[in-house]
Amino acid sequence: MKDVKHFADVVVENIERVIVGKREVVELAVINLLSQGHLLIDDVPGVGKTMLARSLALSIGCSFGRIQFTPDMLPSDVTGVSIFNQATREFEFRPGPILSEIVLADEINRATPKTQSALLEAMQEGTVTVDGLSHKLPRLFMVLATQNPIEYEGTFRLPEAQLDRFLMRIDLGYPNLENEIEILDRQQFVHPIEKLLPVFSVDQVLQAQDAVRSVEVTPSIKRYIVEIVHRTRDHSDAYLGASPRGSLGLYRAGQARAAINGREYVIPDDIKALTLPVLGHRMILAPGAHLQDLNESKVLSEIIDRINVPGGVGSLD
Repeated sequence: MKDVKHFADVVVENIERVIVGKREVVELAVINLLSQGHLLIDDVPGVGKTMLARSLALSIGCSFGRIQFTPDMLPSDVTGVSIFNQATREFEFRPGPILSEIVLADEINRATPKTQSALLEAMQEGTVTVDGLSHKLPRLFMVLATQNPIEYEGTFRLPEAQLDRFLMRIDLGYPNLENEIEILDRQQFVHPIEKLLPVFSVDQVLQAQDAVRSVEVTPSIKRYIVEIVHRTRDHSDAYLGASPRGSLGLYRAGQARAAINGREYVIPDDIKALTLPVLGHRMILAPGAHLQDLNESKVLSEIIDRINVPGGVGSLD
């Protein structure tokens, strides 16, 4: 896993030329890439959500498509459209921005549910269907979607089926005082992203993704993953728990986290660190939970505390 660790270290360092003081978040984005998943960035405007997506795409030299979602956007604006060519007397497919290797779905919750659903097939099946014909997406394909959790006017909440397609949901948060001063210094003359260069090729990304799949996950770690997911379904404060896609997400992300740390095997700490970003958006809390000042983070922390850690002490049950 030395090659994967080197890959992750170099990509993270390159992205940090633009994103200041958010190494943990940047590492999660790279884990998401290596896990072949999609990423939802849920945060207020101006903290660097778009810059993170652009920096990741530039770092690996891949094609980049940006979709600025608005209420009047149509599904064909995302997937593409067939246009009749007068010269050839045939219909030609004009691909939309979704047929890129990394796609930024900016302010995804501003689009109507009909337009949001245009992403579902692409995110799960790796294809888009236009006029009855399927078009295959690139092998390297990742959606980075952003949404503002504060402003609700003119927005449409993402349906649970679409939320479940995202491997992780993360937030960047505000920078601290020193980091914000550094941001001012770095952007005095030109934005750092204008000078950002690729550090790896798409083929090297695909090789790293393939290598991650060989990371060992022991039966005890697999059971640990599934027990956590099952507890999200049985918890008294949960209205809806995570699906088996959540178990698979924890499994894949755990392999990637182990690999970027130079290990050929997953440990419980990998799973603990990824539980909130992978499972938090897959849970719906019961109405009474909010009256008790509970959120997904607190419920998941309680679940982890009450489960036997493989090779550790007994649970609190």
